[in-house]
Amino acid sequence: MKKTLSLVLAASMLVSALAGCGGKSGGDHDTAQSDPPVVESGSAHAPVTINFPTATATGALYAVGAAITNLWDTKIDYVSASSQASNGGIDNLNQISDGESQISIAISSNCYQCLNGTDSFEGHAYEDLKVIAGLYFNPNQVVVTEKSGINTLADVKGKHFAVAAAGSSVEGECRNHFTAAGLNYPDDINCEYIAFGDAADMLQNGTIDGAWIMSGAPAGAVSQAMSSGCKLLNIGDDIIAALQKDYPWYAPCTIPAGTYPNQDQDVQTSAIKMVMFCRGDLDEEAVYDLTKTLWENMEDLGEAQANLKGLTPEEAVKDIADLPLHPGAEKYYKEIGVL
Repeated sequence: MKKTLSLVLAASMLVSALAGCGGKSGGDHDTAQSDPPVVESGSAHAPVTINFPTATATGALYAVGAAITNLWDTKIDYVSASSQASNGGIDNLNQISDGESQISIAISSNCYQCLNGTDSFEGHAYEDLKVIAGLYFNPNQVVVTEKSGINTLADVKGKHFAVAAAGSSVEGECRNHFTAAGLNYPDDINCEYIAFGDAADMLQNGTIDGAWIMSGAPAGAVSQAMSSGCKLLNIGDDIIAALQKDYPWYAPCTIPAGTYPNQDQDVQTSAIKMVMFCRGDLDEEAVYDLTKTLWENMEDLGEAQANLKGLTPEEAVKDIADLPLHPGAEKYYKEIGVL
């Protein structure tokens, strides 16, 4: 299968970790336990093309999407899968809703809003949204310069702060959290509407006071900032409790000491579970094979991508905001006794 240049570049180091999984061919396949075979459909399945938008190229989700689509493209004989950079969760959901893409990942809250036509999706709900798997918790990471004097979310008042792209899921996190901290968002903040990579550069050269980055840890943008005189902000129990009153999908999350350069203490923050979702009109057999292949190779994926390490199918159906599973995914989870 042809790969886009962006996928090859993004997945170059991941491919070597997954090379033992084998490739597509018409001959026999190694069926050793450590090397699950290519999934060959029992019938002549029509070709399936999977476009998988992710996030900006500096975010962890970009590499996660590259690893997963590389796996599917390699392992399932009738599937051609590739990942692409995007503007993140809300953009991903809009692409799925509009039929431009077939599978993607977003935080469970945005998926819920898309399914029900609320918040950013008011007036254009996508009622056929379906879930393949709940994945990892995606932590909010608030990075500020040491010289900014910011020690709490409330201290961001009046500061020059990067809140991500306007209307993005990350900007929504800023709105929710700063409101919970007692600020009038966005009026109380000198907001900069820029992407992760640009924010990291501006933090490094001191032209902004802080930035909101929502990404699996460690994230390259955060590592860059932490290497140049920045720190992670703690989000306390009081803020998380205030959030949970209106948004039950939030959970506390700890970023362990040593995750980033110059981080010598654990940092508590808030997190939302990342959900892999798809169009409801993807056929059941294809989604079953995609789900089965994902979980049968999760150990290898976890070795290549830290955010996928230790994931289990048992947890994949939990904390997903009561979103509906795709029938193909549901069939697999029932088959292995999870449902």
